[in-house]
Amino acid sequence: MQRAEKSIRVAAPVAQVYGFWRNFENLPKFMEHVKEVRRVGSGQELWHWTLKGPLNSSFEFDARLTEDQPNKSIGWNSTQGSLGTSGVVTFTDLQDNTEVHVVMQWFDAPGGGMGEKLSRMLQNPDKMLEEDLRRFKDVLERRVHEHVAGEPLALKSSLED
Repeated sequence: MQRAEKSIRVAAPVAQVYGFWRNFENLPKFMEHVKEVRRVGSGQELWHWTLKGPLNSSFEFDARLTEDQPNKSIGWNSTQGSLGTSGVVTFTDLQDNTEVHVVMQWFDAPGGGMGEKLSRMLQNPDKMLEEDLRRFKDVLERRVHEHVAGEPLALKSSLED
């Protein structure tokens, strides 16, 4: 089993941080190892993931939401017959900041024991998660900064009319 756990503080309101993460199609924008996440069927409970693997391989699996508390937490488990993974992301409101805490686990590496060894050798899950969270922070804080920086200009132009 592989496990990664990391936290980061983002200078953005919890509703915006949760909302961006909860739109799972945004995940490839900051998660380097995620190629695509798309909804399966008409419900929002089941999602199909395509991940980048070692040596230009890819892995696909379906995951079902097990927890979705707006502005608080998102949890998931993979469905039976696919890569065994589970995790939870929690969002803690710290007034003008949000702490994002992620715990992810992988139970069955493709290729059995040899696949797990190869995966560990080529990729460090803790480092990957840390880098993904840094990119997430950069994306969110840039969006907040652009939004805030844009407001005075829009207000000024409407006052001049």
